[in-house]
Amino acid sequence: MLSSDLAFDDAPTKVDTESAVPLDPVALQQELQARAQMYRILAGVFVEEASPQFLQAMRSPQMLASLAQMGVVFAADVLDAEPQALEDALACEYATLFASSGGFPPVESVRLTGRFKQDPHYEVLKIYQRLGFEVQRGRFEVFADQLGIELSFVAELLEQAAMALARDQQSVYKTLDKEVKRFWALHLGRWVRGYSSLITRAANHSFYREMARLLGGFAQEEIVAMGLSKLDDLDQGQLEVPKTEVKVEFNLDEPVCGGCTPSRPDGGAARVIPISPISAMQDLQL
Repeated sequence: MLSSDLAFDDAPTKVDTESAVPLDPVALQQELQARAQMYRILAGVFVEEASPQFLQAMRSPQMLASLAQMGVVFAADVLDAEPQALEDALACEYATLFASSGGFPPVESVRLTGRFKQDPHYEVLKIYQRLGFEVQRGRFEVFADQLGIELSFVAELLEQAAMALARDQQSVYKTLDKEVKRFWALHLGRWVRGYSSLITRAANHSFYREMARLLGGFAQEEIVAMGLSKLDDLDQGQLEVPKTEVKVEFNLDEPVCGGCTPSRPDGGAARVIPISPISAMQDLQL
């Protein structure tokens, strides 16, 4: 069903299935955790201005070595800058790229419709609520379809999938795996590749230029690995996105209640999608 609805690649042939070597559960857990860590690092780059702790972790020898293995090499504006000078420069660059009137907000609604809080915003909110998650405010208010939030959400699902495997809950793992693929097919896969190419071109500072390039490469690898290569890149890295007509998400004749809180399908309390997930990034290993 997912294959036809979400444009997944066709199922492998009998020969492919027989020749494939399934991953050991422990190896699969490690792969899921490694992917989740990458999502969290990328989320930390785009969700808000880089904090001193985040920049310290990104410039650690271990992290620089890991990034270099993936082809990410920062210039002197990152490697040689004093901590405060680097923080100030990146705050200015973040505002210019992502928050100014002439910038490119990392928000799915904006990239696909030219406006904030359009269909993608409400669609991802429904997904978060259906799975029992809610967005937690960080230093600033963020939209549900902001890039860092969407990446953090996938990281949460991958970590849950790894825990499910550790508990030998195969059905839970398969469900979460499908949710990750579905989210990429309906959201991240429609705009991240084009957007990353735009930021790679537009960034003046090597930090955002290199991390945007990493995002694009990582997104392409994820799409291929999950069998989603038929997805269209609707963003296309456009400098200007034409504004669509404004859509109202509620009946103007009915009262609007904003007090409803999300809950898990099992009735438990909602989980939080953290937007400041890299506070202890020194402990992460790529």
